[in-house]
Amino acid sequence: MTSPQPQPAPQRSQTADVLTAVGGVLGVSYPVLALSTGVRAIYQAVQRPDLGFLPVALSGLAAAIYLVATLAFFLRRRWAWRLGVAALGFETVMTLAVGTLSTLWPDLIGRTVWGHFGRDYGYFPLIQPLLGLVWLNWPETLRRFGFEAEAGRGVGGALRAAWRALWRG
Repeated sequence: MTSPQPQPAPQRSQTADVLTAVGGVLGVSYPVLALSTGVRAIYQAVQRPDLGFLPVALSGLAAAIYLVATLAFFLRRRWAWRLGVAALGFETVMTLAVGTLSTLWPDLIGRTVWGHFGRDYGYFPLIQPLLGLVWLNWPETLRRFGFEAEAGRGVGGALRAAWRALWRG
C-alpha cells in the first residue's frame, strides 16, 4: 500500500509577491518620511525664519499627509483604505503642483519635500504615492480591507473593484 503523495501548496503569482513587498516597503517608508519631513518642518520653523511661511507650511502639511497615509498601511479597515486613497491622491497632486511651481519659480516655493518633485528625497515623494495607490487598489489588497474584488481580471478588474470600493463600499 502506498501512501498518498502530499499536494503542493498553491503557488502565488510573482505579481502578488511584488505587491506584498511593495506594501511592506510603504509601511516602513511612510512613517520614516513623516518623521524626517516633520523634523524638517520644525527645524525650518525654529532655525530658519528667513525661509518664510510657505516652505515651512508645505513641509508640515507633507508630514501630516504621510502620517495619515501610514494608517492605510497598518489598519485593515474600510475607512482607513478610503482615507489612504484620499491622502495618496492629495500627495500626488501636491507633489506635481509644488514640483512644477518650484521648477518654474524656485524662490516662491523654497526647499520642501515636494520641491522639484522630491529631488531632496531621491524623488521618492513622486514615486511613493503612485506605488501606494497601485498597492491599495490591487484586488488582493482590496480583499484584505474587506472589499469584494475579482481575482484574475487584470488591471481593468482591479480598477472596477477599486471604483466599487471607493463609492459603494
